[in-house]
Amino acid sequence: MRIFVTGASGWIGSALVPELLDAGHEVVGLARSDASAAALTAAGADVVRGTLDDLDVLRAAATASDGVVHLAFRHDIAFTGDFRTAAETDRRAVDAFGDALADTGRPFVLASGLAGLQPGRVAQERDMPTVDGSPNSVRAATSLAALDLASRGVRSCVVRLAPTCHGEGDQGFMAALVSVARAKGVSGYPGDGANRWPAVHRLDAARLFRLAVEKAPAGSVLHGVAEEGVAIRDVAEVIGRRLDVPVTSVAPEAATEHFGWLGGLVGLDFPASSTLTRDLLGWRPTEPGLLADLDAGHYFRGSSTSAAPSATPAS
Repeated sequence: MRIFVTGASGWIGSALVPELLDAGHEVVGLARSDASAAALTAAGADVVRGTLDDLDVLRAAATASDGVVHLAFRHDIAFTGDFRTAAETDRRAVDAFGDALADTGRPFVLASGLAGLQPGRVAQERDMPTVDGSPNSVRAATSLAALDLASRGVRSCVVRLAPTCHGEGDQGFMAALVSVARAKGVSGYPGDGANRWPAVHRLDAARLFRLAVEKAPAGSVLHGVAEEGVAIRDVAEVIGRRLDVPVTSVAPEAATEHFGWLGGLVGLDFPASSTLTRDLLGWRPTEPGLLADLDAGHYFRGSSTSAAPSATPAS
Protein backbone atom coordinates (compact mmCIF):
# COMPACT_ATOMS: atom_id res chain seq x y z
CA MET A 1 0.00 0.00 0.00
CA ARG A 2 0.93 3.63 -0.44
CA ILE A 3 0.48 5.17 3.01
CA PHE A 4 0.26 8.89 3.75
CA VAL A 5 1.66 9.67 7.22
CA THR A 6 1.36 12.95 9.09
CA GLY A 7 3.94 13.55 11.79
CA ALA A 8 6.18 11.25 9.78
CA SER A 9 9.42 12.84 11.00
CA GLY A 10 8.25 13.03 14.62
CA TRP A 11 9.04 10.77 17.55
CA ILE A 12 6.79 7.87 16.58
CA GLY A 13 6.58 8.74 12.89
CA SER A 14 10.32 8.41 12.42
CA ALA A 15 10.02 4.83 13.72
CA LEU A 16 6.86 4.08 11.72
CA VAL A 17 8.33 5.11 8.35
CA PRO A 18 11.04 2.37 8.30
CA GLU A 19 8.54 -0.07 9.84
CA LEU A 20 6.19 0.47 6.89
CA LEU A 21 8.97 0.47 4.30
CA ASP A 22 10.43 -2.76 5.67
CA ALA A 23 6.98 -4.35 5.36
CA GLY A 24 6.89 -3.50 1.66
CA HIS A 25 4.71 -0.39 1.75
CA GLU A 26 5.38 2.97 0.11
CA VAL A 27 5.32 5.98 2.41
CA VAL A 28 4.40 9.60 1.73
CA GLY A 29 5.15 11.92 4.62
CA LEU A 30 3.79 15.39 5.39
CA ALA A 31 6.64 17.86 5.99
CA ARG A 32 6.32 21.47 7.09
CA SER A 33 10.06 22.26 7.04
CA ASP A 34 13.11 21.67 4.88
CA ALA A 35 14.70 19.64 7.67
CA SER A 36 11.69 17.33 7.96
CA ALA A 37 11.52 16.91 4.20
CA ALA A 38 15.22 16.01 4.05
CA ALA A 39 14.86 13.48 6.88
CA LEU A 40 11.93 11.78 5.15
CA THR A 41 13.74 11.64 1.82
CA ALA A 42 16.80 10.14 3.50
CA ALA A 43 14.57 7.51 5.12
CA GLY A 44 13.20 6.47 1.72
CA ALA A 45 9.80 8.19 1.85
CA ASP A 46 8.20 10.57 -0.61
CA VAL A 47 7.34 14.04 0.65
CA VAL A 48 4.29 16.29 0.54
CA ARG A 49 4.97 19.81 1.82
CA GLY A 50 2.35 21.42 4.03
CA THR A 51 0.89 21.73 7.52
CA LEU A 52 -2.24 20.54 9.28
CA ASP A 53 -3.90 23.82 8.30
CA ASP A 54 -3.49 23.05 4.57
CA LEU A 55 -6.71 21.07 4.24
CA ASP A 56 -6.62 20.91 0.43
CA VAL A 57 -3.12 19.41 0.63
CA LEU A 58 -4.32 16.83 3.15
CA ARG A 59 -7.34 15.85 1.03
CA ALA A 60 -5.24 15.51 -2.12
CA ALA A 61 -2.57 13.43 -0.40
CA ALA A 62 -5.18 11.14 1.14
CA THR A 63 -7.02 10.73 -2.17
CA ALA A 64 -3.76 9.71 -3.87
CA SER A 65 -2.92 7.15 -1.16
CA ASP A 66 -4.18 3.71 -0.18
CA GLY A 67 -4.48 4.72 3.47
CA VAL A 68 -3.63 7.39 6.04
CA VAL A 69 -1.93 7.33 9.44
CA HIS A 70 -2.51 10.61 11.27
CA LEU A 71 0.13 11.08 13.99
CA ALA A 72 0.63 14.83 13.88
CA PHE A 73 -0.73 17.14 16.56
CA ARG A 74 0.12 20.75 17.34
CA HIS A 75 2.02 19.96 20.55
CA ASP A 76 3.95 23.21 20.09
CA ILE A 77 0.85 25.17 21.08
CA ALA A 78 -1.07 22.48 22.98
CA PHE A 79 1.32 22.44 25.92
CA THR A 80 2.00 26.16 25.98
CA GLY A 81 -1.52 27.26 26.84
CA ASP A 82 -3.69 26.76 23.75
CA PHE A 83 -4.76 23.11 23.73
CA ARG A 84 -8.17 23.99 22.32
CA THR A 85 -6.73 25.52 19.14
CA ALA A 86 -4.46 22.51 18.65
CA ALA A 87 -7.40 20.14 19.11
CA GLU A 88 -9.62 22.14 16.76
CA THR A 89 -6.89 22.07 14.10
CA ASP A 90 -6.71 18.31 14.52
CA ARG A 91 -10.48 17.95 14.13
CA ARG A 92 -10.48 19.88 10.85
CA ALA A 93 -7.70 17.65 9.54
CA VAL A 94 -9.61 14.49 10.49
CA ASP A 95 -12.76 15.80 8.80
CA ALA A 96 -10.72 16.51 5.65
CA PHE A 97 -9.33 12.98 5.66
CA GLY A 98 -12.83 11.61 6.15
CA ASP A 99 -14.10 13.51 3.11
CA ALA A 100 -11.22 12.20 0.99
CA LEU A 101 -11.56 8.57 2.07
CA ALA A 102 -15.35 8.24 2.25
CA ASP A 103 -16.78 5.19 0.44
CA THR A 104 -13.32 3.83 -0.43
CA GLY A 105 -12.88 1.18 2.28
CA ARG A 106 -9.35 2.50 2.77
CA PRO A 107 -7.76 2.62 6.24
CA PHE A 108 -7.54 5.72 8.38
CA VAL A 109 -5.59 5.39 11.64
CA LEU A 110 -5.72 8.20 14.19
CA ALA A 111 -3.30 8.60 17.09
CA SER A 112 -5.03 9.61 20.31
CA GLY A 113 -4.28 9.41 24.03
CA LEU A 114 -5.21 7.57 27.22
CA ALA A 115 -4.72 10.24 29.87
CA GLY A 116 -7.89 10.82 31.85
CA LEU A 117 -9.92 8.10 30.13
CA GLN A 118 -10.77 6.11 33.28
CA PRO A 119 -8.88 7.62 36.23
CA GLY A 120 -8.17 5.18 39.04
CA ARG A 121 -9.04 1.98 37.21
CA VAL A 122 -7.64 -0.01 34.32
CA ALA A 123 -8.97 1.46 31.07
CA GLN A 124 -10.17 -0.98 28.43
CA GLU A 125 -10.49 -0.56 24.67
CA ARG A 126 -14.29 -0.61 25.06
CA ASP A 127 -14.22 2.48 27.31
CA MET A 128 -15.21 5.67 25.54
CA PRO A 129 -14.10 9.20 26.49
CA THR A 130 -16.45 11.79 27.94
CA VAL A 131 -17.12 14.84 25.79
CA ASP A 132 -18.07 17.72 28.08
CA GLY A 133 -17.00 20.82 26.17
CA SER A 134 -13.67 21.22 27.95
CA PRO A 135 -10.54 21.83 25.83
CA ASN A 136 -9.29 18.29 26.47
CA SER A 137 -12.60 16.79 25.38
CA VAL A 138 -12.30 18.43 21.97
CA ARG A 139 -9.65 15.87 21.14
CA ALA A 140 -11.82 13.12 22.60
CA ALA A 141 -14.63 14.21 20.28
CA THR A 142 -12.23 13.98 17.36
CA SER A 143 -11.42 10.36 18.21
CA LEU A 144 -15.14 9.55 18.26
CA ALA A 145 -15.60 11.31 14.92
CA ALA A 146 -12.79 9.19 13.48
CA LEU A 147 -14.53 6.02 14.63
CA ASP A 148 -17.78 7.27 13.07
CA LEU A 149 -16.05 7.37 9.69
CA ALA A 150 -16.62 3.61 9.59
CA SER A 151 -20.27 4.41 8.77
CA ARG A 152 -19.06 6.39 5.75
CA GLY A 153 -17.13 3.55 4.21
CA VAL A 154 -13.73 4.20 5.79
CA ARG A 155 -11.78 1.46 7.59
CA SER A 156 -11.10 3.82 10.46
CA CYS A 157 -9.56 3.05 13.83
CA VAL A 158 -8.09 4.93 16.77
CA VAL A 159 -4.83 4.03 18.53
CA ARG A 160 -4.83 5.39 22.08
CA LEU A 161 -1.22 5.78 23.05
CA ALA A 162 0.27 5.51 26.50
CA PRO A 163 1.51 8.94 27.62
CA THR A 164 5.03 7.57 27.88
CA CYS A 165 6.25 6.37 24.46
CA HIS A 166 9.82 5.86 25.54
CA GLY A 167 13.11 4.98 23.90
CA GLU A 168 16.54 6.41 23.24
CA GLY A 169 16.23 10.02 22.17
CA ASP A 170 12.91 10.57 23.95
CA GLN A 171 12.43 14.17 25.09
CA GLY A 172 8.98 13.62 26.60
CA PHE A 173 7.65 13.21 30.11
CA MET A 174 10.43 10.99 31.47
CA ALA A 175 13.15 13.33 30.21
CA ALA A 176 11.29 16.19 31.89
CA LEU A 177 11.17 14.32 35.22
CA VAL A 178 14.91 13.73 34.96
CA SER A 179 15.43 17.44 34.34
CA VAL A 180 13.33 18.38 37.38
CA ALA A 181 15.27 15.96 39.58
CA ARG A 182 18.57 17.32 38.33
CA ALA A 183 17.48 20.92 38.93
CA LYS A 184 15.94 20.28 42.38
CA GLY A 185 18.61 17.91 43.64
CA VAL A 186 15.96 15.34 44.61
CA SER A 187 13.93 12.82 42.63
CA GLY A 188 10.36 13.46 43.66
CA TYR A 189 7.09 11.60 43.42
CA PRO A 190 3.63 12.91 44.40
CA GLY A 191 2.12 11.64 47.64
CA ASP A 192 2.88 7.96 48.13
CA GLY A 193 3.87 7.58 44.46
CA ALA A 194 1.57 4.59 43.96
CA ASN A 195 -0.22 6.16 40.99
CA ARG A 196 0.43 4.35 37.73
CA TRP A 197 1.22 5.40 34.17
CA PRO A 198 0.94 3.02 31.22
CA ALA A 199 3.96 2.90 28.93
CA VAL A 200 5.07 1.66 25.52
CA HIS A 201 8.36 1.69 23.63
CA ARG A 202 8.24 3.78 20.45
CA LEU A 203 9.31 0.80 18.30
CA ASP A 204 6.48 -1.32 19.69
CA ALA A 205 4.11 1.59 19.05
CA ALA A 206 5.33 1.82 15.45
CA ARG A 207 4.61 -1.87 14.92
CA LEU A 208 1.11 -1.39 16.27
CA PHE A 209 0.40 1.44 13.83
CA ARG A 210 1.66 -0.71 10.97
CA LEU A 211 -0.62 -3.58 11.99
CA ALA A 212 -3.52 -1.15 12.38
CA VAL A 213 -3.21 0.25 8.88
CA GLU A 214 -2.82 -3.25 7.46
CA LYS A 215 -5.68 -5.05 9.15
CA ALA A 216 -7.54 -3.28 11.97
CA PRO A 217 -11.33 -3.65 11.49
CA ALA A 218 -13.40 -0.54 10.80
CA GLY A 219 -14.44 1.27 13.95
CA SER A 220 -11.91 -0.43 16.22
CA VAL A 221 -10.16 1.11 19.22
CA LEU A 222 -6.61 -0.05 19.95
CA HIS A 223 -4.41 0.58 22.97
CA GLY A 224 -0.74 1.29 22.44
CA VAL A 225 0.19 -0.05 25.87
CA ALA A 226 3.00 -2.49 26.60
CA GLU A 227 2.96 -2.02 30.40
CA GLU A 228 -0.41 -1.60 32.09
CA GLY A 229 0.85 0.72 34.79
CA VAL A 230 4.26 1.71 36.12
CA ALA A 231 4.21 3.29 39.58
CA ILE A 232 5.61 6.82 39.54
CA ARG A 233 7.54 6.10 42.74
CA ASP A 234 9.40 3.32 40.90
CA VAL A 235 10.25 5.82 38.17
CA ALA A 236 11.52 8.29 40.77
CA GLU A 237 13.69 5.63 42.40
CA VAL A 238 15.43 4.78 39.12
CA ILE A 239 15.99 8.48 38.41
CA GLY A 240 17.33 9.04 41.92
CA ARG A 241 19.74 6.13 41.63
CA ARG A 242 21.00 7.22 38.22
CA LEU A 243 21.49 10.83 39.32
CA ASP A 244 22.69 9.88 42.82
CA VAL A 245 20.16 12.19 44.47
CA PRO A 246 17.65 11.50 47.29
CA VAL A 247 14.21 10.11 46.43
CA THR A 248 11.44 11.90 48.27
CA SER A 249 7.69 12.41 48.42
CA VAL A 250 6.23 15.73 47.28
CA ALA A 251 2.94 16.81 48.83
CA PRO A 252 0.20 16.88 46.15
CA GLU A 253 -0.56 20.54 46.90
CA ALA A 254 3.10 21.37 46.16
CA ALA A 255 3.25 19.39 42.90
CA THR A 256 3.04 22.40 40.58
CA GLU A 257 5.73 24.28 42.49
CA HIS A 258 8.04 21.26 42.41
CA PHE A 259 7.32 19.72 38.97
CA GLY A 260 6.35 22.85 37.03
CA TRP A 261 4.07 22.19 34.04
CA LEU A 262 4.17 18.48 34.92
CA GLY A 263 2.53 19.16 38.29
CA GLY A 264 -0.99 18.53 37.05
CA LEU A 265 -0.04 15.28 35.32
CA VAL A 266 2.51 13.46 37.43
CA GLY A 267 -0.01 12.53 40.12
CA LEU A 268 -2.59 11.02 37.76
CA ASP A 269 -3.44 7.34 38.09
CA PHE A 270 -4.61 5.90 34.77
CA PRO A 271 -3.46 2.33 34.09
CA ALA A 272 -4.66 0.80 30.83
CA SER A 273 -4.97 -2.66 29.31
CA SER A 274 -4.13 -3.71 25.76
CA THR A 275 -5.49 -7.27 25.99
CA LEU A 276 -8.13 -6.77 23.31
CA THR A 277 -5.63 -5.07 21.01
CA ARG A 278 -3.19 -7.97 21.31
CA ASP A 279 -5.93 -10.52 20.69
CA LEU A 280 -7.31 -8.62 17.70
CA LEU A 281 -4.06 -7.92 15.83
CA GLY A 282 -1.55 -10.35 17.31
CA TRP A 283 0.54 -7.42 18.54
CA ARG A 284 3.24 -8.51 20.97
CA PRO A 285 5.50 -5.79 22.45
CA THR A 286 9.11 -6.97 22.55
CA GLU A 287 11.15 -3.87 23.42
CA PRO A 288 12.50 -2.98 26.91
CA GLY A 289 10.07 -1.71 29.52
CA LEU A 290 10.07 1.82 30.89
CA LEU A 291 12.15 1.18 34.02
CA ALA A 292 14.72 -0.84 32.06
CA ASP A 293 14.88 1.95 29.48
CA LEU A 294 15.41 4.54 32.21
CA ASP A 295 18.10 2.41 33.82
CA ALA A 296 19.90 2.14 30.48
CA GLY A 297 20.80 5.82 30.80
CA HIS A 298 19.01 7.24 27.74
CA TYR A 299 17.48 10.09 29.74
CA PHE A 300 20.54 11.35 31.57
CA ARG A 301 22.49 13.08 28.80
CA GLY A 302 21.09 16.56 29.25
CA SER A 303 17.35 17.20 29.50
CA SER A 304 15.41 20.44 29.53
CA THR A 305 12.33 21.54 31.45
CA SER A 306 11.80 24.59 29.26
CA ALA A 307 9.16 22.99 27.05
CA ALA A 308 6.52 20.34 27.15
CA PRO A 309 7.02 17.09 25.23
CA SER A 310 6.22 16.75 21.57
CA ALA A 311 5.72 13.05 20.94
CA THR A 312 4.21 13.23 17.48
CA PRO A 313 4.65 16.77 16.19
CA ALA A 314 3.21 18.05 12.95
CA SER A 315 6.27 17.90 10.75
